[in-house]
Amino acid sequence: MRGRQLRRAAICLLAVVAAVPATACASGRDAVERPTAAREEGQQTDPEVERQAAEKAALDAYSGYLAASRTASGRSDPRAPELSRFLADPLLTRVRLSIHEAKEHGAMRTGTVKSDPTVTAVSLDATPATVDIQDCLDTTAYRLVYAKDKRVVPGSGGGKHLSTATATRYPDGRWLINSGTTHRDQPC
Repeated sequence: MRGRQLRRAAICLLAVVAAVPATACASGRDAVERPTAAREEGQQTDPEVERQAAEKAALDAYSGYLAASRTASGRSDPRAPELSRFLADPLLTRVRLSIHEAKEHGAMRTGTVKSDPTVTAVSLDATPATVDIQDCLDTTAYRLVYAKDKRVVPGSGGGKHLSTATATRYPDGRWLINSGTTHRDQPC
């Protein structure tokens, strides 16, 4: 019975974690939390400059999301404050629930994830503005293990799969990742 519950938790966790692995290099704090200088001063900006700034801020938020998720999963801490710095609902709740379920079953995440995200669409005229991100996540070295003895949870192996996410600009100017999906049927 416990094995079946752990497998179910592993599958749920894999679905979320594959969209939340981390190889973030920069925290992205400035880009994620600050609106562009021109917006602060009410000036007009070059659309291309604004687009590039949005892409950078979204990718910084995505990298921060991956790093925060990996750290919180490694500590089995669904309430880690860094999660809310980079995530918004409904994805924030999904990630927290996944970490909580793993913790309840005595499991945690260890290892690393390889990520190389690209921007696939920018919608600055939408309300709210959004940036779509696509990534080929390599989770082969990112494992769900039993916290007690670090044995790998059966059925929790990783792989290389297409992952998509959306960054949204919130009224305070921050870019947060609010949706993400791992496409297990699309290896990359």
